[in-house]
Amino acid sequence: MSTVPDGALLVVGDVITDVVARHRGPLAAGTDTAASIRRLPGGAGANVACWAAYTGCADVRMLGRVGADASAWHERELAACGVRPLLVVDASAPTGTVICLVDTGDSAERTFLTDSGASLLIGPDDWSDALLDGVGRLHLSGYLLFSAPGRALVSVVLAAARARGVPVSLDPASAGFLAELGVGRFLGLVEGVDVLLPSRDEACLLTGLPDAADAAAKLSRHVPLVVAKLGAEGALVARSGTVGARVAAVAASPRDSTGAGAAFTGAFLAALLGGAEPEAAAAAGCRAGARAVEGVGGRPPRAAGPRGAGEQRQSPSCDERRRPSRRMATARSRDGGRPSTLAPPR
Repeated sequence: MSTVPDGALLVVGDVITDVVARHRGPLAAGTDTAASIRRLPGGAGANVACWAAYTGCADVRMLGRVGADASAWHERELAACGVRPLLVVDASAPTGTVICLVDTGDSAERTFLTDSGASLLIGPDDWSDALLDGVGRLHLSGYLLFSAPGRALVSVVLAAARARGVPVSLDPASAGFLAELGVGRFLGLVEGVDVLLPSRDEACLLTGLPDAADAAAKLSRHVPLVVAKLGAEGALVARSGTVGARVAAVAASPRDSTGAGAAFTGAFLAALLGGAEPEAAAAAGCRAGARAVEGVGGRPPRAAGPRGAGEQRQSPSCDERRRPSRRMATARSRDGGRPSTLAPPR
């Protein structure tokens, strides 16, 4: 498949409110644990979109479903990062919320408590094939696979992308939810995906193999290109049953690893759309991941522009990006959750 020259990146997935609690050491059961707590915009899909825009993708669009309680805030936050929000507003379900418990020790590892809210309800009725107009790549958040409406949407979207010749990438999203879904079911659902971007844990879970390289190689017999994200050990690029490249990580002083995977994926996709080969795109992803873990939350930093995160172009920080005009901004529902129109403006 070939991408549309200078085509847009369309991300379909979750837009979530993150409540990030940073604590040091084990939680004290049955009593108080001191923590620094912040409310931040998040969602694996939305974070990928923001990092793609931050690292140089000029046209990024985000289709997601949110509740009326936080829709305007999420629209503003996406637009401030240079992403065109195409949000379906659910009149009944609240916006999904994730509580991120971040241990501020050396690893900055995190644990998630997830209430997916309205994002679980996104489905085929929220899709229009016109959303693919001008799109060079389509990215799906793996969280779509963990609900019946989301799985139905993935099937519809993959068929539409295949008909248009638009390549599709997918991030499995959650080892915990993958285990509940089942490996065989997952592999069946992602048939037709061109690029798979699992973490180490996800790759090993999907193959039953303990070694990440062996797991990436095996997965690349099912999906043409597999890029396994290994955190502090960098990334692996595998095709046709063979790991062809090991990409080194970039040194960082981690504060919060929440957005590292999304940062990698966003920068990787931005680089691919800019013409980079997968190995160079993976290196861009590693640089973005290193930048991400030095901040708090899943979105790009706002105080300054990117420092070498992308390969092709530098882009301003989220706050410095020009906000989209009113006609570009949002496809919002007015009738209980169904979009009045979801076709991206020309």
